[in-house]
Amino acid sequence: MAAAPEQERVDSDWYAHSGDRSSALARLAVRGSYPIVILLGIGIYTTLGSLGAPVVVASYVAVLVGAGLVTLHEIIVPYRPEWRPQGGDVRADVAFMVAVQVVLPLLFSLAATTAFAGWLREGDLTLGGLWPHTWPVALQAVLMLAVADFFRYWMHRAFHGSAFMWRWHAVHHSPHRLYWLNVGRFHPGEKAVQFCVDALPFVLVGVGSEVLAAYFVFYALNGFYQHSNCDVRLGWLNYLISGPELHRWHHSELPAESDHNFGNNLIIWDVLFGTRYLPADRAVGRLGLLNREYPTGFVAQMRTPLIRGLDKRAVETTTSS
Repeated sequence: MAAAPEQERVDSDWYAHSGDRSSALARLAVRGSYPIVILLGIGIYTTLGSLGAPVVVASYVAVLVGAGLVTLHEIIVPYRPEWRPQGGDVRADVAFMVAVQVVLPLLFSLAATTAFAGWLREGDLTLGGLWPHTWPVALQAVLMLAVADFFRYWMHRAFHGSAFMWRWHAVHHSPHRLYWLNVGRFHPGEKAVQFCVDALPFVLVGVGSEVLAAYFVFYALNGFYQHSNCDVRLGWLNYLISGPELHRWHHSELPAESDHNFGNNLIIWDVLFGTRYLPADRAVGRLGLLNREYPTGFVAQMRTPLIRGLDKRAVETTTSS
């Protein structure tokens, strides 16, 4: 589906959401915070690495600083004040962030490295020649970003296009408001598929830890902004980056709007395949699923994919076809 014609949204739409945008700090946050935080995070990672810090330490320090700045932006210049998180939501999102985004990937990485490294050694196989290991770290990270996003783009479309796969992905679409912490709300079943698509291939070809960490820093910081309640105006970057202005439409309650902007970090594949969507004349409406009573707790959402039609999307699709 072709993207809607776009022109820069009028300032009245921007100011209508609420909050004081008149101060120099607020204007800087809206126009410049995204590139500033991304560059700062990369700078912190690079600087700490040059000083001899382990890549894990350097990357996590960069990500934590970025998370703090995104939180500050949400407080000072929110996109919508009514999207501010509530206690129950925060508790569930913290559980998802720790269990699904931190612990689970570490277990997957350990298991994959142990199993596949041994298998490749025993079979006298090597996949290292498939990756340009001699390129500078920055170029390798950019290449990984583009390749990983290509795989994630098609995986994401599959999760929206298959009724069975959608039941697992519906967990991610269940929040009624966006703020950076719910970027980690994925069912472990979907997270396992994601790992096989956008992490395991790079582990198998032997991508270096410095490259993986650099990719992680951008992946995390962009993800925080992508799901944030930050008021930002990214301008031309909306044709390159899958940022918050685009991703809010992906979380629309209406499938006709949410079946767009599948890019994980980049929007270039949506541009190429005609799924980019950013209307110029209106703001996104309600977020979430058609079933407004869909459970939102961490434990409850471990079971929701097993209940067919719980999200009500399958019913709507059947009715409209």
